[in-house]
Amino acid sequence: MPPQAVAPGPCWEWTGAKTTGGYGQFWLKPRLVVSHRYAYEQMVGPIPEGLQLDHLCRNRACVNPAHLEPVSQQVNILRGFSIATANRLKTRCPQGHPYSASNTYIHPRNNGRICRTCARERSRAVHKRKREAA
Repeated sequence: MPPQAVAPGPCWEWTGAKTTGGYGQFWLKPRLVVSHRYAYEQMVGPIPEGLQLDHLCRNRACVNPAHLEPVSQQVNILRGFSIATANRLKTRCPQGHPYSASNTYIHPRNNGRICRTCARERSRAVHKRKREAA
């Protein structure tokens, strides 16, 4: 569980039908309803426009409103178990150089991190090969 997965009290586990992703669901004619959204709206209020509910407990079947927080999609993804989260938690590049403010370049198109030390070493190696080939 990522360190940011903290929720007060026990989960309220949904025991009814679930989606293939593990979220509770049920029919409330004429539509299919996702259980955690329904519980939040009934006990807390409407989910703000443009936000989605994040399970702070990381349990998709939990319907405890205290475990649900409205957040942006980006925040929800970064709090989860995604590749983006795994990469965000890394403090060093694959070669062991620190991802510090002075040693990290953030790519403007994809927000990817690039180690400046490694980029410098790659550039030097390319120039060296070109010099040797000439």
